[in-house]
Amino acid sequence: MVCDRLGAEPGDLPLERQALSRGRWELFYAVIVACVCAFMLLDRGPGLRAAVAATVLLVLALVWYLALGRGAVRRPWLFVTVLGLLHLGAVWVDHTGSFALFAWAPMIFQVLPLRPALAVVAVFDLLPVPMALLRDGTIARVHGLLPLTALGLAFAAVIGTYMARLTGTIAELTASRAEVARLSHEAGVATERARLAAEIHDTLAQGFTSIITLTQAAESELDADRPAAARRLGLVVRTARDNLAEARALVAALAPADLHATGLGAALRRQLDRFAAETGVRTALHLGPGAEAVPTALQVVLLRAAQEALSNARRHAAPSTVELSLRVVAGAAVLTVTDDGAGFGPGAPAAGFGLAGMRARAEQIGGACTVSSSPGAGTTVTLSLPLPDGSE
Repeated sequence: MVCDRLGAEPGDLPLERQALSRGRWELFYAVIVACVCAFMLLDRGPGLRAAVAATVLLVLALVWYLALGRGAVRRPWLFVTVLGLLHLGAVWVDHTGSFALFAWAPMIFQVLPLRPALAVVAVFDLLPVPMALLRDGTIARVHGLLPLTALGLAFAAVIGTYMARLTGTIAELTASRAEVARLSHEAGVATERARLAAEIHDTLAQGFTSIITLTQAAESELDADRPAAARRLGLVVRTARDNLAEARALVAALAPADLHATGLGAALRRQLDRFAAETGVRTALHLGPGAEAVPTALQVVLLRAAQEALSNARRHAAPSTVELSLRVVAGAAVLTVTDDGAGFGPGAPAAGFGLAGMRARAEQIGGACTVSSSPGAGTTVTLSLPLPDGSE
């Protein structure tokens, strides 16, 4: 039954915090009440009947807290009033009941803000003094209560301030945790958006580019070379079907469709065959030992990198030959795509998601992507991905 003193309702606090704090204070309160009741019954100074009556009132206060008070934090003043009257009734019957106020003070600070709680505890700490005068008609009893009253007020001030600061610290930590969770969520969303953008660029966008290129070529050949146009249109259909398979795999958050069907080696060969059919460029594939055993997560990155390198060669390099090799060397899977096309200088701008996407994919799993090229000397793209332990 903890209530956050910074304005939150009790129900706003985590359940585990409520249960933990409630259990500790319940144990503290029950032990103090039991000790006070035992002391009154054993002392029997005012008489056994008065001690029993005070004990009954303190037990009722304990029952009120355990059975009814837990649900009263949304009505804190009712809870405090009933609890205070029961305690003061016990004090009226037997002044030894004043010691139970040490257990009562922390409970008040749990359900009231700091300043009202301090005022309430001070009032009920001071009330036993005039109550003793009214009951006994002598100041001798008051002198015995004054040290207890001063000790109670000091205890209330210390415990109240401590609990307020502790609650404030907990509130700040809770707010900080919520902020960290929000920032982590936003970072995750941004990362996922970048990943999806790279996936779409590496698959669907490239497929649509091929479809447009092949369709335009077929249009130009319809009158002059109908068989060639028919072959182009066949490739259009094939590319469209592959794009559809990739779209379905992307929606289902699966690995590339090529990998599911036949594995990485066959998927790379199929990419090269498609590239050769579309461009007429000679291609070659070299698979080293262990290339087919690369973990699936790395296979996705390798395949996407090969697709991007081939797409760049198609659009920019105009090569006559493209070679692709995949080998496992020194605990890393190394993919190399080499063309003998136009190449480019070191100052050439890189736009879009292509090379940046390859580098980002590689860096996310501790790898590296390098591109070496010079005008007229072709281009080599090298992707190196570290293998998990035991996968070589």
